[in-house]
Amino acid sequence: MVARSAGAMFGVATVAMIAARRGSYELAGAVMAVGMTALALFAPFLGRLVDRFGQRRIAIPFFIWSGFWAVMTILVSLKGWPSWMFFITYPLCGAIPNLGTMARARWSHIFHDDPKSLHTAMSFEQVMEEVTFVIGPVLAVWLATALFPEAGFVFATACYGVGVLVFISARSTEPPVVPHHERPRGFAFNQPGIVPLAFIMTMTGVIFGANEVVTIAVADAAGHKNAAGPILALYALGSALSGVIFGARSHGRNLLKLLIVGTLGMFLLESPVLLAGPLPVLAPVMFVAGLATAPTLITTMNLIERLVPKAQINEGMTIVLTGLIVGIALGSAVSGAVVDRVGAHEGYLVAILAGVLAFLMALATRAFLSRRALHDLR
Repeated sequence: MVARSAGAMFGVATVAMIAARRGSYELAGAVMAVGMTALALFAPFLGRLVDRFGQRRIAIPFFIWSGFWAVMTILVSLKGWPSWMFFITYPLCGAIPNLGTMARARWSHIFHDDPKSLHTAMSFEQVMEEVTFVIGPVLAVWLATALFPEAGFVFATACYGVGVLVFISARSTEPPVVPHHERPRGFAFNQPGIVPLAFIMTMTGVIFGANEVVTIAVADAAGHKNAAGPILALYALGSALSGVIFGARSHGRNLLKLLIVGTLGMFLLESPVLLAGPLPVLAPVMFVAGLATAPTLITTMNLIERLVPKAQINEGMTIVLTGLIVGIALGSAVSGAVVDRVGAHEGYLVAILAGVLAFLMALATRAFLSRRALHDLR
C-alpha cells in the first residue's frame, strides 16, 4: 500500500511539478508520455527476467537504478535545468519491475488450487490499487500546491522506495522459479488473446491518462487547481467500490461477456463528463465514470491468469499492464495537446473515444477467443 500509493502519485505529481515550473501542460503531458512509454518498453523484458530468475534478484538492482534517476528528475526541476533533460531523467525512472504483476503472481502461486479464492484475491488486488488512486492524487496535488512544486514527486519517491523494500523482504510468498527445462518456448505475447487484451488495457490507460491531465487543467482554469486531487480521488473511489461488489459476486460468470459489459460501461459512464461544467457537478460525475474501470481490469487479469502458462505469468501480466502504461502515456500526451490548443474541458473527448475503441476490441476479442472452450475462461 505504501509503494502503490506513492506510485499513484507520480503521474499527477509530474504534471503538477512541470506545469508549475515551466508553465506548459503540453510539456508536462509529453514528459509523462515519454516516461510511460519507456516504462512500457522496459516492462516486458523485466517481467521475463523476473519469471526466469525470481522477484528479489531482479527487483533490488533495478529499483536502486530507478531511484537514482528519480532524484535526478527532481534536480532538473528544482535547479531550472533545460526542459529537454526531463526527457532523459524521467524515462530512465521506468526501468523497474512492475510491482502489481509481482503481487498478482504471488496470489496466483498461493491460490493456484483454489479458483474462487484466487478470484477474490485478484479482485482485492485491484481494489487496493484503486484505493491508492484515492489517496495518491489528493496527496500529490496538496503537497505540490501547499509546499513547493516538487514536493509530491519527492514524497512519492521516498515512499515508493520504502514500500518496495518491505515487499521484496517478504520472501515466504515469493513464487518459486520454474526450472528452465520446464519453461514453454517463445514469448508470452504469442499466447492467443494477449495482444487484444493489451489493446483494451491501452485504451483503458488512455482514459486514465486523459482524466488526470484534463482534470488538473479544468480545475486550474476554474481557479481551484487543488480541487483536481479530490476529483480524481472520487473517480478512483467509484472504481474501488465497484471492484468490491464485482469481486464478491462475479465469480463463475463468463469472463468474455464481463469484458464486453465492462468496456461498454467505461464508454457510457465516461461520456457525461464532457457535459459537466462546474467543478461541483464534475466531481460526482467523475465518481460515476469510475464505476466500470475496476471490473474491467479484474476481468482482464483473470483472463490472463487462464491464458498464460504459469512459467510466464509475470511476463504475460506485464505485457497487458504495459498496454495500460502505454495508454496512460498516450492519453496524457494527446489530452495535454488538446487542452493547450482547443480547451481544457474538450480534453475529455480523448477519454470517451478510448472507451469506444476498448468496447469494439472487446467484441472482437470475444469472437477471436470463441475457438477456446468457454469453461476455460470462467
